[in-house]
Amino acid sequence: MFISLIEWVGYAGGMETEALSEAKRRVVDQLKRVGPATAGVIAKTLGLTTVAVRQHLQGLEDQEWVEARTQPPQGRGRPSIHWSLTRAADALFPDRHAELTVGLINAAQEAFGEAGLQRLIKVRARDQAADYKRRIPQNLRIQDRLRRLTDQRTAEGYMAELVERDPGEWLLIEHHCPICEAARRCSGLCAAELQVFRETLGEDVEVERTRHLLAEDDRCAYRVRIRNEERTDPK
Repeated sequence: MFISLIEWVGYAGGMETEALSEAKRRVVDQLKRVGPATAGVIAKTLGLTTVAVRQHLQGLEDQEWVEARTQPPQGRGRPSIHWSLTRAADALFPDRHAELTVGLINAAQEAFGEAGLQRLIKVRARDQAADYKRRIPQNLRIQDRLRRLTDQRTAEGYMAELVERDPGEWLLIEHHCPICEAARRCSGLCAAELQVFRETLGEDVEVERTRHLLAEDDRCAYRVRIRNEERTDPK
């Protein structure tokens, strides 16, 4: 119930997000996806001039949403300046009202105990998996299931990206976690989420978390592979 209430209140965005121009929003989103990068690399990716990107970065730095660090050169050449998001920039992305989330988790634990809290998480995971399965039919090809799951997670604020690594193997990357503070307070949320992915994608694939925000990684990532018996199926 407490997670349903969290979802009911919706996303937080606020005036800080609205203060960004479209171009600055693109720069911020790019840094969120790739991590530290030079103005030149950002400009090339977004199809902007380096001068324009530097102006956007300066404006974002004035608002304390990005910071610059000088990197030593690789071999001969000049040091390069890499830009990255600050912790304050988390406010520019959906957080689903972190304070309310944590408060509800604490209240649920006090009211029902740790065992009761874990039961609530299991019920929510069951409902979430059922919802995903309705949206993602099991008779679709694996890559199509993954694309739909990626789209669904992006719609929920996770900035999901799907990367094909090898035939029969993909990486599902989530560049943002809108419930990060809740997950820090209750690690069972992350364990339940992994199980939801496994149930949603089906028994013909293996899903493994390879990067985790709570393990001090910069984002969460999941390796999805076709099971061995499926790889060797002549069909």
